[in-house]
Amino acid sequence: MSPAAKKERAAQSAKGKIAPEPAAPQDQEDISAELSYREAQAALQLCLAQLQASDLDIEAMSGLYERAQSYANRCESLLDQIEQDVMQWDPEQPDAAPRPYQP
Repeated sequence: MSPAAKKERAAQSAKGKIAPEPAAPQDQEDISAELSYREAQAALQLCLAQLQASDLDIEAMSGLYERAQSYANRCESLLDQIEQDVMQWDPEQPDAAPRPYQP
């Protein structure tokens, strides 16, 4: 399946337009790997809303939960990556190289 098709399927699945299908955790990671932060966050919110509002059987609930976890992991991964990109520069030491931000 092409990355674009995986992305479309993930969006449709998160919106409940197609029936959830059990998938291996690796497949879930592949689906969310192409999503931007906003796309993964929106898909996560849709999954959570569907989990809260629907009367799902256990298999569908499990698949939906795995997708939600994959989207959450993608968001966290992107935030970690951005955090590493944020650099802190010390104006008192202008010749020193910027270093990763440490909260």
